[in-house]
Amino acid sequence: MSSVLDRFLKYVSIHTTSQEDITEIPSTKRQFNLANLLVTELQALGLMDASVDEHCYVIATLQSNLSKDLTDKVPVLCLCAHMDTSPEEPGENIKPQIIKNYDGGDIVLPGNPNLVISPQETPSLKKFIGSDVVTSDGTTLLGGDDKAGIAAIMTAIATLVSDPSIKHGTIKIVFTPDEEVGHGVEALDVKSLSADFGYTIDGDEMGVLESETFNAAGGSITITGFNFHPGYAKDKMVNAVRILGDIISQFPKDQAPETTEKREGYYHVLSAKGSVNEAKLRFILRDFDLAELHQKMKKIEEIIKQIQEQNPKAKIEFDLKEQYKNMKYQLDKVPHVVDYAEEAIKRAGVEVIRKPVRGGTDGARLSYMGLPTPNIFAGSINFHSKKEFVPVIAMEKSVETILNLLQIYVEKSI
Repeated sequence: MSSVLDRFLKYVSIHTTSQEDITEIPSTKRQFNLANLLVTELQALGLMDASVDEHCYVIATLQSNLSKDLTDKVPVLCLCAHMDTSPEEPGENIKPQIIKNYDGGDIVLPGNPNLVISPQETPSLKKFIGSDVVTSDGTTLLGGDDKAGIAAIMTAIATLVSDPSIKHGTIKIVFTPDEEVGHGVEALDVKSLSADFGYTIDGDEMGVLESETFNAAGGSITITGFNFHPGYAKDKMVNAVRILGDIISQFPKDQAPETTEKREGYYHVLSAKGSVNEAKLRFILRDFDLAELHQKMKKIEEIIKQIQEQNPKAKIEFDLKEQYKNMKYQLDKVPHVVDYAEEAIKRAGVEVIRKPVRGGTDGARLSYMGLPTPNIFAGSINFHSKKEFVPVIAMEKSVETILNLLQIYVEKSI
């Protein structure tokens, strides 16, 4: 199964970083470079319907290798991963390094010796002593999120094509753009897939199975002030930047990403910029409980109302809306979708790690678009960071889990 590593190294060499604040999908044309390569590879495997559309969605079908009667009994499954990488760190000219037979110590990143991947800081690294580990050189992220998932899916499909003794139903393969900027499946025609259930291969460490995400909301605040010569500004100047600071100070400091964990929600300031005349703020809100998310949204409204009353000469406008809901509410309706994935991981000889996603996935959107879709590990750890790494065995076990899952659906359906 070394081909999963070969595929991964090839995919991370292609620059696919997405971009915030772009309404067009894809947000960056460079994502088509990977999309076109994947279409070529899928067609070479015999999936002749493989194509990429104007929004950079790669879609292909691996037909069932069962009899017609059995094919009709087995649900159509969709395997999904995203092609873009996070814009939070550089994603171009990635230079992977392979740490052979990892010895358990610190991993120094050669392009940035001040950065060290440490088992003290990342305890899960200790699980992979004796295994090969892939990192970047420390000047960029690695791109395991989610090119490890793409490599796992492509390797699983290649395995099925080469070994017809592995029985499976019809499989839809979907690779999406712009997941990292919140638009991953926004323009995807889910109904046309004709799939019954889906699985994103986008989880982190080996064994992870995620069936719960945050409920999410996000918005922006724009403050219009009035500039005046500072020497003569008394009772005349309206300083939009100062008012923006007052708003930010009202965001609870004990409910921020840097002060919360596990099932705790948060308020998060994404960006703030401006001048005396105008200042703008972008923020997101997250909570696993929908009622608690609504309370956070209400608090934002109260903060703005209070600051507006204190600054009547300023004009404060805001936009706030829900972005996605916890996929648990949908997956609880079809518990076998998660149960089968758990069994598939166990059959790979891997301990199952059940935890909520402190973020969102394409699966959250898909679940509310009629395609229940939990999230299975791809193996990458330290997402969105120059300290990202991928143990090779984790990608191999992801491939094995996918193959097990497909066979479980056959077993349970016939």
